[in-house]
Amino acid sequence: MMTYTKRDVVRRVAESMDEPMIQAEPWVDAVIVAIREIMMSADTECRIEIRDFGVFEVKETKAKPKARNPKTNEVIYVPAHRKTHFKPSKLMKKFLRQPLEDVKKK
Repeated sequence: MMTYTKRDVVRRVAESMDEPMIQAEPWVDAVIVAIREIMMSADTECRIEIRDFGVFEVKETKAKPKARNPKTNEVIYVPAHRKTHFKPSKLMKKFLRQPLEDVKKK
């Protein structure tokens, strides 16, 4: 599996904008920080919609009074908390639904 880092994203943005990486990096950082700050500052739930990419959501989970620790089989209480969720756009879903044979030929 190929793992991409923020540096790879900066490189791709710099190439598409025909700019050096050192100029593109602050912009990529600023976008990532802005998304992170919006998600972290949300009261309980929030939704960030980026057209043709997807939706980032912070959702509230319910408390689980009778959860089980699989290692010890002990019954534990898990308090309500928040979680992140990503839902891809229609464009991305359409691409990801292509048969793998078609994708590997390209």
